[in-house]
Amino acid sequence: MTAFLARRAATLGVTVLLASFVVFLIPYVTPGDPVRKIIRSRVAGEVIDDSVVQGLSADLGLQDPLVVQYLRWLGRLLGGDMGLSYASRTPVAEQVLPALGITLSLVVMTLGTAAVVSVVLGVVAALQEGRAADRIITTITQAFIAVPEYWLAPMLVLVFALNLSLLPSAGWAGPSSAVLPVAVLALRPTSYFTSAVREGMLDALGADHVVAARARGLSHSRTVWRHVVPNGLLPLTTLVAVWFAGLLGGSVIVEVVFAIPGMGRLLYDAVRNSDIPLAQGGVVVVVGLAVVLTTAADLVHGLLNPRLRGRRA
Repeated sequence: MTAFLARRAATLGVTVLLASFVVFLIPYVTPGDPVRKIIRSRVAGEVIDDSVVQGLSADLGLQDPLVVQYLRWLGRLLGGDMGLSYASRTPVAEQVLPALGITLSLVVMTLGTAAVVSVVLGVVAALQEGRAADRIITTITQAFIAVPEYWLAPMLVLVFALNLSLLPSAGWAGPSSAVLPVAVLALRPTSYFTSAVREGMLDALGADHVVAARARGLSHSRTVWRHVVPNGLLPLTTLVAVWFAGLLGGSVIVEVVFAIPGMGRLLYDAVRNSDIPLAQGGVVVVVGLAVVLTTAADLVHGLLNPRLRGRRA
């Protein structure tokens, strides 16, 4: 297990470094002169002639080799300096951190809702395998995948906000503001989680130790809750982390439709306004969290699964 942890830590470090380098290259792969873009964020939009550009370029080290510039940028990033936004002329960190907090709240509520619903549905479907309840649950949850968020979000606003006036149509002002966005975002993960729980439960029901427990006289209900359910829920650890990472930057449509000032909306505005420092800061935070979360989920899954634990020891 120690060797496995060391390998995962090394992989995590390399992945984060590679991802940060790709993010650093954003100004160099987008249209326009990267030197002028970076300088413009520091001079509040003043007109700059070529001599000033060259002077500031030398002062800022923008004529240094790309690797040297990257290491210098990475050092500032690790110190909490993400640069200045082109649009607002304020530090990027002051915009990214509040937006990240809002998106994290939205994602936690979304995945919490999806996990609770999917555990109930998955357990019932597995215990009723092949029966009407199993077929109904499987059909309905699989249908969730086909519902596009860009269609569902406006429909829910139209019904529950405009027609029924039960919920706010936009903003992030309280618990009621989260109901519709969470409902939209939770559909797809609920479908995948339910399927994973069902399959995990079915595998656990046929395991040797479950058969042995029943042979020792343990009741069906106690066998299910003591031996089947815990093992059946193992696939959720990885799935939740993967969806967590995906929703951090993948909630753009929902945040734009519901006017939620989260990371998705922030990145959307950064791209629309060609705000390179803001885009860099937002993407590097999202990618870094995504890599850490998926690695942590893999570690937890390995620790909880006896077969994997023994294989990796």
